[in-house]
Amino acid sequence: MVRGGVHDLAARNARAAALFTAGNVKEAADMFEDTLRGCRALLGRDHHATLTVAGNLGAARMSAGQRREGIRLIAENVADRSRVLGEEDPRTLTARDALAVAYRLHGDVDDAVQLSGKVIAQRIRVLGPAHPDTLTSRMGMARSQAAAGDLDAAAALLSAAMQDAESLPPRHPHRTALAECAEAIGMTLLEG
Repeated sequence: MVRGGVHDLAARNARAAALFTAGNVKEAADMFEDTLRGCRALLGRDHHATLTVAGNLGAARMSAGQRREGIRLIAENVADRSRVLGEEDPRTLTARDALAVAYRLHGDVDDAVQLSGKVIAQRIRVLGPAHPDTLTSRMGMARSQAAAGDLDAAAALLSAAMQDAESLPPRHPHRTALAECAEAIGMTLLEG
């Protein structure tokens, strides 16, 4: 039996997300798992809210140190979103990008670079090169390239992303994030 219905499920997902953000990843993962059971029982496996909670659970399992389980859950979520929403739906691309990040965090940098390249191409086509989601994917790929030892490719990718991001307002969070990503991989930014 599902307690409280849709509003209760949404509130539990929000509480789990708050726990996750606060660093209580184990407790968040357990709450996401309980919420996912409720979503599947009340809304069905293919409902957009169920897909969201399933993705959240995968990310929480990754952060809780259960990386293989997290990758399995995220990959399953990508497959479900592709089937339900389509290959190039922005929500599917978000899940696919999360899978690329999971690969990188697990040390599978070659898989991360390959998947990131696919996501970037799709996001550029669907959203444009300066869309915040596209820029996020480009930063993820640069981190993966750097982790794979290809600092030149990472620097070139970030430079191109920074150039595209010039269309955003000067203090846009993604412009700041690009600079922080460049610094994190050891790229020197010249002012001028």
